[in-house]
Amino acid sequence: MKTLNIGIIGAGRIGMQHADNLLRHSQVKLKAVSDIQPEAIREWSKSVNISTITTDSGQLLQDPQIDAIFICSSTDTHVDFIIEAAKAGKHIFCEKPISFDLRKTEQALEIVKRSGIKMQVGFNRRFDHNFMKVRRLIEEGAIGKPHIVKLISRDPSPPSYDYIKVSGGLLFDMAIHDFDMARFLSGSEVEEVFVKGAVLVDPKIGELGDIDTAVTTLKFKDGTLGIIENSRLAAYGYDQRVEVFGSAGTANTYNDTESTAEWSTAKGVFREKPKHFFLERYQQSYVREVDTFIDCVLNDKPVPVDGYDAYMAEVIAAAAKKSLIDNAPVLIEDIRKLLPSV
Repeated sequence: MKTLNIGIIGAGRIGMQHADNLLRHSQVKLKAVSDIQPEAIREWSKSVNISTITTDSGQLLQDPQIDAIFICSSTDTHVDFIIEAAKAGKHIFCEKPISFDLRKTEQALEIVKRSGIKMQVGFNRRFDHNFMKVRRLIEEGAIGKPHIVKLISRDPSPPSYDYIKVSGGLLFDMAIHDFDMARFLSGSEVEEVFVKGAVLVDPKIGELGDIDTAVTTLKFKDGTLGIIENSRLAAYGYDQRVEVFGSAGTANTYNDTESTAEWSTAKGVFREKPKHFFLERYQQSYVREVDTFIDCVLNDKPVPVDGYDAYMAEVIAAAAKKSLIDNAPVLIEDIRKLLPSV
């Protein structure tokens, strides 16, 4: 049985999530983890027998025994690590987005392309059981030609102010998942973006130059329309829903809950709230995306979510940001025409 030796750069909550999923895989050896605060994971690493914990990411990138690198560090470091890993001949799994700068993303992807390694990007929602089912229904023609794709994505609470300062803002760190999902479900590229944003949750978020509430409308090349609703605060929990309305019907997904139980009393009819946040809601999708990456590397298959998908989600996010600033629709081709090589 073939084995894949893997190193992880960045052991925050998403890095730890991927580590746990890698450790359960029979064809993986998690050889090393690099993090800027290694003491925080020292005890954990001992308990799962990871031999190397270091602050030096170069130690992983230059280790000839490591076949693949998981890049789970802060977004501003992704491009450099991608370039270094590709030049070292390591396969790459990188969390989204690749960067906030389309030119830097383009340069990194060109190096990946020349290196011949595989690179998968962490748009885990593509591996969610609900969204995968809707995609299959659309592909099978069950709802006819899609007319409207609607996505709702609301967090249970805002992130920290320190995170907002470096995250790229709601459109890059949060809505980018929805931009990718819109492409995934529709099967068509986005042609035009128009965003209206507001600060309705916390005035401090506005003072930091971001918004906490947004409605984005999309026009796809095949004529389909899209609507995305985002909020940093849903008092009842993590709200993740989709509706695709087509010429022959509609497909919907609802929030995952701990159970489907519903109970009725004199006070009303009740059911459980949505799962609290993304690690709980998308736990199995993280497992599937890791398993898929490992299978693609070991069996030389194309990855299902590649650098181009990451790039296009960033292009849509860049168009959305420009639309918000200009208060006007923005054509994707106006964003892309200066970046023709990807």
